[in-house]
Amino acid sequence: MAINRREFLSASAATLLAASTRSLVADDGIAAKPWYSTMQRCGHLNLNERDPLTLDAESWMDYFASLKTDTVLHNGGGIMAFYPTDVPFHHRSEFLGSRDLLGELMSASRKRGIRVVARMDANYAYEDALQAHPEWFERNADGSPRRHTECPWLYKTCMFSSYFTEQMPAIYREIGERYDPECFYTNGWPGTQALEVCHCENCQKIYREQTGGVPPPGTDPHSPIYRKYYDVSMDRIATVWRLWEDTARQKNPRSGYVGNLGGGIRTVKSVKRLSDLTDWFYADYQGRSGNAPIWLCAQQGRIARCAAPGRPAANAIGGYDTGNPGWRHTSKTREETTLWMAQATASGMAPCYHWLGGRPEDTRWRETGRSFFQWLAGNKDHFRNRNTIANLAVLYPQSTISFYGAGGATARKLNGEAIDPAEFLDGLYESLLAGRFVFDFVHQEDLDAERLNRYAALLISNAAYLRDSECKAIRAYVAAGGSLLATFETSRYNEWGEAREDFGLKDVFGVSAKGDVIGPEGNGYMRIEQPHPILEGYEGTAILPGPEFRVPVSGTGSGPLPLSVVPAYPAFPPEMVFPRTPRTNEPAGIFLERGSSRVVYFPGDIDRTFCRSGHPDFSRLLINSVRWLLNGRPLPVSVEGEGMLELFAWETEPGFALHILNYTNPRMNRPYVSRYYPVGPQRVQFQIPQGRRIMAVRALREGRALPFQQSEGVVRFEVPSVADYEVVALT
Repeated sequence: MAINRREFLSASAATLLAASTRSLVADDGIAAKPWYSTMQRCGHLNLNERDPLTLDAESWMDYFASLKTDTVLHNGGGIMAFYPTDVPFHHRSEFLGSRDLLGELMSASRKRGIRVVARMDANYAYEDALQAHPEWFERNADGSPRRHTECPWLYKTCMFSSYFTEQMPAIYREIGERYDPECFYTNGWPGTQALEVCHCENCQKIYREQTGGVPPPGTDPHSPIYRKYYDVSMDRIATVWRLWEDTARQKNPRSGYVGNLGGGIRTVKSVKRLSDLTDWFYADYQGRSGNAPIWLCAQQGRIARCAAPGRPAANAIGGYDTGNPGWRHTSKTREETTLWMAQATASGMAPCYHWLGGRPEDTRWRETGRSFFQWLAGNKDHFRNRNTIANLAVLYPQSTISFYGAGGATARKLNGEAIDPAEFLDGLYESLLAGRFVFDFVHQEDLDAERLNRYAALLISNAAYLRDSECKAIRAYVAAGGSLLATFETSRYNEWGEAREDFGLKDVFGVSAKGDVIGPEGNGYMRIEQPHPILEGYEGTAILPGPEFRVPVSGTGSGPLPLSVVPAYPAFPPEMVFPRTPRTNEPAGIFLERGSSRVVYFPGDIDRTFCRSGHPDFSRLLINSVRWLLNGRPLPVSVEGEGMLELFAWETEPGFALHILNYTNPRMNRPYVSRYYPVGPQRVQFQIPQGRRIMAVRALREGRALPFQQSEGVVRFEVPSVADYEVVALT
């Protein structure tokens, strides 16, 4: 049965009561910090069914203690119990016998002063549960239960069933009473991937009564049934989350629940709505595969900060191979794993080092984690972050990321493949790294004056789907003197992809849309018509490569046109390669100044085209645009030198910290990094608030003091070399 309204209100009220206890008072009368507020180093051993035969809990916890972990995740239950459960249909490990492996691990952890999170799995159950409770399970369109693809003896449970509102709470209560973990966490659920469509009788009833239709075939924001289904599903996640959190706190009000919010920038479920449910953010984003850049973990950290601002975050990091195909019992390279841990740390997350199975035959991963975690522990004060230091905001366009590739947009194909809406942001992101900028992500649902006014410029990479309220906030930001970069179809649709008559921000862009998107096109160009600072660095050419897609626009204001469209023409055969229309009045770039505000708008997908092509002319356009938008304002941090770096700057409890991640590597865009290519020296200028005096500058990885100078609020120093990662502490 689905939870009813009375149960929902009861669970919500109980959660509010529990929430009031989060700022607890210690024995000395001082408000006690919640345990997760000091979390910095986590470990996770994922048990398998045979582990009760041989696993040595004391030995494993000796290893995690050697990492100086403050928190570990242990298998609690759900899919499988590693303790003598009394909950019916809670499958015990076949090899458990008389052991209480969870109890042993709990005891061994606490003996070493390490907190414990119970790792749960609500996604699958066994056939005996299916026979006894068929209503617990998802169904295919033909009514058959949905089996696990690799383990067909497991069946997928339905979120709308009483498995989530009765069976899982029963397991939480049992574990809470017996072991009192600091928190519960569910592997996989709710996740940020696309919503699954279930055809069980309960879901059919929900669709009829709450959406007025039948289950949709898939993600399609143009379908009113899907939109209702999306909202019903998000509401159900919130209801279950609150119920589980309340259940977790029945034994101990300091405990709680956190779901899996990993997925990087490629999310469909609203990561903002999910994050609003949680006290701390946990992401299961363990590694990369395929043609993926190394900086994905840093992107995950930025998502955590923008979705759950001011709250702690942690990220699981696989010591094992996460490629495609993957080998779950062999180690990733030391270099790849270390850079992933470094990105988690630099972006403000606590790294959680993860291994599968209690008897590893490949132990190369062990020392990789130990050396990095021990270094973290030795410098722990410098990772107690207060605020980021950045004057650029990058919009995280959740609605576009979720739905732009669905429905009508799937008609836009390149080489037979639908558009990946994250490629727009990926292209801008890489350009910002190449330009050595420090920046923050801001979620589109947080576009208010309080959030935006700390930034000199807002950068928007094809936020095609924006609410009217979000357009209004952007307009107000620009009117108040903020500067803006936007590309392609930004603001052309509402949050569900319904087309507006024109751009929602046409008055800000200074252009009006004049038709449907043109493309994909190759061999189109942009002509440099007038000198402009954004067009510097292109000496020797009058044309630049053009984007694959563009919105045809006409200017609504006056002034010279600096960059115009040269329409595409044949690329083959060579005899036909010449422009049919070498010059037009169609803008390829709009560069506006209104008082202290500057606006750059590119009607083409120059960010995505850069992501796909790697052509540096597009990256230079984006870098030059950002520099022009800053209008002479100094960068909070300036780092000059060779190499591809990502920078994070923080105000910390002891002072300040500059994190430098070195991505200079032939395996930067494809796994795996297997050796480092040091870069240096890096010349740094770090802006310090007036009145603050820096007494020491120290390179923490190198373990040595750096000479420095301070004058007029600027600290200058040189980092001799960066192999993989350096953290410079200013105190």
